[in-house]
Amino acid sequence: MKKLANKTALVTGGNSGIGYAAAEELVAQGAKVIITGRRKEAIEKAATELGASYFVADQANLSDTNSLVKAVKEQFGSLDILFINAGITGQQMLIADATEENFDQVMDINFKGAYFTLSKFIPLLADGASVVILSSIVASTYKPQSSMYQASKAALNSIAKTAAAELAPRKIRVNIVSPGPTRTEVMAKNGADAQAVSAIYDHLETLIPLRKIGTANDVAKMVTYLSDDAASFITGAEIVIDGGMTL
Repeated sequence: MKKLANKTALVTGGNSGIGYAAAEELVAQGAKVIITGRRKEAIEKAATELGASYFVADQANLSDTNSLVKAVKEQFGSLDILFINAGITGQQMLIADATEENFDQVMDINFKGAYFTLSKFIPLLADGASVVILSSIVASTYKPQSSMYQASKAALNSIAKTAAAELAPRKIRVNIVSPGPTRTEVMAKNGADAQAVSAIYDHLETLIPLRKIGTANDVAKMVTYLSDDAASFITGAEIVIDGGMTL
């Protein structure tokens, strides 16, 4: 029997990258999976490929989140697995050059959106459910021109640990997955050309003790593990998946 049979999972930002890979792995383990995304065509295509259900919803929009909660409750009743994955890096800029627009975009999706996704779905979580939140190793690094992204993930880590404490009486586990450099489409989406992306990854490989870049599948397997009963005694943990980069 598949490990996640009879489980219902929701993955935000499930049409590409880590979200898509996680949804694919959850389906492979027998879960009934729901994915969300902002673009109807992309999310519909991904859902068809995955054999998943989908809803068009922008994590930064609280009205969308409220509508999503209502629809999931009506169609599925409750959730056993919630993977809060949707996020953006925003534009790189020095603190001295910061714009309110960039700040609001990053925080609205990465922090406020993730926070209220968790908040609004808590009543729908079954006792013993698993919540996994996608963070990043940048939450504990302080690189120039990345202050907003880094701060958004650090704030998210704090909330995740508080949620783990609050939800423990219901045996709901809340854990954080923090990848290092991972091959996804995010840089291309931000306008980088293929040659530039390849050069960045080649350089990053030299900084990683295992001399390889992580894949979306590496993260997906950890998300699935944390969603399984095998991880029933793990909560409030941050699992770093970075090939030893932060050693």
